[in-house]
Amino acid sequence: MPDLMTALPMLILLAVIGAFAGVMAGLLGVGGGIILVPAFFYAFSSLGYDNPQLMQICLATSLATIIFTSVRSVLSHNKKGAVDWDVLRGWAIGIAIGALIGVFAATELRSSTLTAVFGVLGICVGLYLGFGKEHWRLGAQMPTGVKRAIASPVLGFMSVLMGIGGGSFGVPLMSLYAIPIHRAVATAAGFGVIIAVPSVLGFLIAKPPLENLPPFTVGYVNLVAFLVVICMTLMTAPIGVKIAHSMDPKPLKRVFAFFLILVAVNMLRKALF
Repeated sequence: MPDLMTALPMLILLAVIGAFAGVMAGLLGVGGGIILVPAFFYAFSSLGYDNPQLMQICLATSLATIIFTSVRSVLSHNKKGAVDWDVLRGWAIGIAIGALIGVFAATELRSSTLTAVFGVLGICVGLYLGFGKEHWRLGAQMPTGVKRAIASPVLGFMSVLMGIGGGSFGVPLMSLYAIPIHRAVATAAGFGVIIAVPSVLGFLIAKPPLENLPPFTVGYVNLVAFLVVICMTLMTAPIGVKIAHSMDPKPLKRVFAFFLILVAVNMLRKALF
């Protein structure tokens, strides 16, 4: 059991992380995982919790927060009739299978490998956020049949390896197949639930190395980080929404994309050198 002087810096850092993630989610509609994973990684590392599988702990804890936020988001969007349940049902099984494969892969990989994966995929997400165009299209409707059978597990698998929900990959994918952005965001929240629930159950059962393990970690999920971040995002997300309605968020989205690319490049550097 950590004493107060040991726990206080951790609580302060986690509160700041949760507050920032909440504001960015409300302001830009960016999923929390893309912020939380590198933030957890830097926070736990700076506090001396350099566990051999630290990146896995960051992924699992981020995904645990996504269960709560995604369920809340789906319920809210569903009241407005924005969720495309046909797409959600059609993609659910494949996404869940991909998520479970992602858990198995994540627990078997080295932390440095996962850090490199996050770095590469984070750069891709940042480039799309910064330079993607609304008129880009791959087709007139979402893939079905063999294409869906391939794409849905890949989406779930990559999301788990980044510790993110459905937004970062799901929204661009649906937008590229002509689904209106508000329906894409709403449906991607459902993707987040399907990704997070089975993956978090897998991470809770798995056993990380006990060396320098952050306190109150069950399986790979850090309960303190989970609770603090959930509380802070609930308080600060409305602030981001208010800011978004008072100004044009597009320039800020490009600034955030640039920031995300810098973070991803730095994590890639840490993994390779």
